[in-house]
Amino acid sequence: WRISFYVYLPFRMYFGEKVALYFAWLRWYTYVLLIAAVPGIILVIYGFMSFSSSQVSQEICAANTTIMCPLCDQKCPFWPLSDTCTYAKLTHLFDNEGTVLFAIFMALWATVYLELWKRQRAKVVSEWNLYWWDEEEDDVALEIISNPDCDIRKYQHSYVRTTIMLILFALMICVLIGIAQALVVYRVVVTVLFAHSNSEFFRERATTMAVVTGAVLHYLSIIIMSKVNRHVAEYLCELEKPRTFSEREKNFTVKIFILQFFTHFSSLIYIAFFLGRINGHPGNYVRVAGKWRLEECHPSGCLLDLFIQMAIIMTLKQTLSHFQEYLVPWLKNQWRKPFAKPRHDSKIHAENSAQDQCKDDWLDNYQLNEVSAFSLFNEFLEMMIQYSFTTIFVAAFPLAPLLAFFNNLIEIRYDAYKMVKLQRRMVPRKAKDIGIWLQVLEAIGILAVIANGLVISITSDFIPMQVYKYTLGPCTQKNDAGTDCLTGYVNHSLSVFSVQDFENRNEMSDPTDSMGNKITHCRYRDYRNSDDYSYTIEFWHVFAARLVFLILFEVSALGRKLYVEGRLWQSPHRLVWGAGALHLLEDASLSVLGPQ
Repeated sequence: WRISFYVYLPFRMYFGEKVALYFAWLRWYTYVLLIAAVPGIILVIYGFMSFSSSQVSQEICAANTTIMCPLCDQKCPFWPLSDTCTYAKLTHLFDNEGTVLFAIFMALWATVYLELWKRQRAKVVSEWNLYWWDEEEDDVALEIISNPDCDIRKYQHSYVRTTIMLILFALMICVLIGIAQALVVYRVVVTVLFAHSNSEFFRERATTMAVVTGAVLHYLSIIIMSKVNRHVAEYLCELEKPRTFSEREKNFTVKIFILQFFTHFSSLIYIAFFLGRINGHPGNYVRVAGKWRLEECHPSGCLLDLFIQMAIIMTLKQTLSHFQEYLVPWLKNQWRKPFAKPRHDSKIHAENSAQDQCKDDWLDNYQLNEVSAFSLFNEFLEMMIQYSFTTIFVAAFPLAPLLAFFNNLIEIRYDAYKMVKLQRRMVPRKAKDIGIWLQVLEAIGILAVIANGLVISITSDFIPMQVYKYTLGPCTQKNDAGTDCLTGYVNHSLSVFSVQDFENRNEMSDPTDSMGNKITHCRYRDYRNSDDYSYTIEFWHVFAARLVFLILFEVSALGRKLYVEGRLWQSPHRLVWGAGALHLLEDASLSVLGPQ
């Protein structure tokens, strides 16, 4: 089982082509993850080395006199902007000048990876002489062989069953989105509770603690809803009444992946694109049940919330989930061993055992954990979710490919050990590709381009910085020698609010600063006028720049993606047809000349 070098041949001989292709794909995916991890590491290192030269971080750390508005209604104090100095530096690790280039690189990486995998798959399958094999025909043939009296089910489309299935499927998606909104309410309430805590540690870090505990709760909801989603997908597949196993497997795959996608990413989508944009402004906050203020972005920016959420979920999934995945089967085997029937030690039995070693192997295999037709499906689904985390919001968490790489180095070996030592042998099945999972990977690649463009243009501060740098910054003037182009950006990005205009002015803490001076105005992140709190002209300039950048990014990234896909597709096309023609020529030669 030399997995790190040539994995698929031994697995094909024992488990069949379907399992062998899974390990071949996982091995290939792990190798190319290293290529994606290197730019992510370089981006973080660049952000770390440019701490001292970051004008925005320097201004935030020096803003001792910039008083920010309270983060909650009761007992939350006014606070200086310099309190977020550490978080501002952390944000600069992954939100800097190289983030755009990294996002474009990851879009091209996903395309090149898939196209090169198609070439690799075509080469392997052609060597196995399976390129012209048809899965559905094979399923029907196996069904007839297993039961000669079987009645082949004809394809019958039912509009009633399809309508019922779509309605139930839509309701389930609404439930998953509702769970994400429940997490929003949780963070709103917990932020207030931490702000009112007797512990100074929790009061000062109320927003961060709410984000961290919300991420842990999100992970727990993922564990619970993953089991519910499986039962729902199985029930919906029964409503459709598929003809063959392959058709059932495809339908089940599409349903379970969509449900799992909403389970994992509904909360992340809210944080990335809605958090801090629908909460209103001081004096006119949007409230939950008319009481609790809707949560705002972290004081250091919305991208930090997304970074924390993704880091916690990926870490927990790659530690606790894997621990449970392999520990539970191992404990079941250890529990089952004392109850296994002992073998006789007589000489006659020893002679018979030596002559019938296969029978003992069968008995040993039977005592292992049971497997189902969807056992391999679980491994694919786990990797698809990981691939989604690695690509879709990688602009907010550039270390995701590195974490996935280290995880897969262990995963590929643990999966092999689990299949050989902890589970019964799967029924070998033929396959010429990884099935509908390839279409899932392509869909994830397109979503990754769209999502990363939205993250950079909407969630990140990259666009507002560029607008200020080239329109209002000191570099637009002629006497800008030796001045950083972002000097004054922090003050420009903060609006002014009069304390006397707060809704609950009497319930707020005493508006005084650390020196005992009375606070008459506070600042908040937005582009609004200080008199009527309407949007300033700078807001619309930034909005237009975000929209233009988003269009240009999506068009250029998708265009390059399609160009690379078209260029790389030519080679496997010739490879496959050339290999297929070679096999046909060999078959014709054998039929005419006969075996040598």
